[in-house]
Amino acid sequence: MTKAYIFDLDGTLVDSELIASETLAELLPDLGLSGAEIAHLYRGWRFATILETFSQKLGRVLDDRFIAAYRARSGERYERELKAFPGVHAMLETIDAPMAIASSGPPQKIARSLAITGLDRFFPVHTYSAYTLNSWKPEPDLFLHAARALGYAPSDVLVVEDSEVGLEAARRAGMRAILHNPEGHPIEHVPHFARYDDFHTATERLFRFRSQEPCKVVF
Repeated sequence: MTKAYIFDLDGTLVDSELIASETLAELLPDLGLSGAEIAHLYRGWRFATILETFSQKLGRVLDDRFIAAYRARSGERYERELKAFPGVHAMLETIDAPMAIASSGPPQKIARSLAITGLDRFFPVHTYSAYTLNSWKPEPDLFLHAARALGYAPSDVLVVEDSEVGLEAARRAGMRAILHNPEGHPIEHVPHFARYDDFHTATERLFRFRSQEPCKVVF
């Protein structure tokens, strides 16, 4: 039985992944990757790890000046374009249980994304950032911290994620998890849903899975 919910934010509740990836592609044309390709290849990765990988590919360091330029440009696009996924607000209205956000984004970005999309009213207190804990998925610390703050054991919590690293973090935390899969990628042995209209049906199916052993999710 689910007594509390922990939601990832980017790519799970808000449709931000392509905005972020397109911004990186625009700033790094010599990388030779489109925004869609970056989103596909690096979904859920720690931002610092993505920059280290790109720095190695490009043969130059993507430093604080680059990060500032990226944050400014992506932030401008968020203000104009960022939206919650269809059906998110209505789905959250139906949940009569404690909820938290556990995101790999910086605290200021989390707060702004929730405000822009009108989701802040659902998460007035329990929003947690990997930057605050200095621990990133697939490590379980962020999810465990959120569960403790909500006052529930890991086995009572359902995690809603959009990435392989997020699912792995939930597994390490001893929590059940379900994957938001809006692109409809073919996925086996992982409980998932494409539309928030189907969220509750998908979570009911989740408990019919005999186990959640580690599995490879290919995006």
